[in-house]
Amino acid sequence: MIAKQLSVFLENKSGRLTEVTEVLAKEGINLSALCIAENADFGILRAIVSDPDRAYKALKENHFAVNVTNVVGITCPNIPGSLAQVLTYLSEQGVFIEYMYSFACNNVAHVILRPDDLDNCIRVLTEHKVDLLAASDLYKL
Repeated sequence: MIAKQLSVFLENKSGRLTEVTEVLAKEGINLSALCIAENADFGILRAIVSDPDRAYKALKENHFAVNVTNVVGITCPNIPGSLAQVLTYLSEQGVFIEYMYSFACNNVAHVILRPDDLDNCIRVLTEHKVDLLAASDLYKL
């Protein structure tokens, strides 16, 4: 239920994202989910990959600034209001979401959450029977 997410610092210049994906491809590592937050000077690529430990090592060896962050993966129905309900459970219990990203596949939405308190987040989600994704399942999406 707790998964490792890579966060890669990227200068805002043409080709940097390509370089990251080439390093991962060379190592046979698949990107399961990603998002990029950016400002005028740099971006941060956040990614769920098939083998986070190997990906971390490969990116470090290729001189990327990368770190590992623990996140929680959930699934919910891909219908209006289902994510709102999950977020209501969390906010009512004081769980702050630092950031999140998601993707949908047919009738299911996969959501990656970075809460301020992982243990409390998992407790709340478990109590409300939210479908938590095992890290091994998340890495294979």
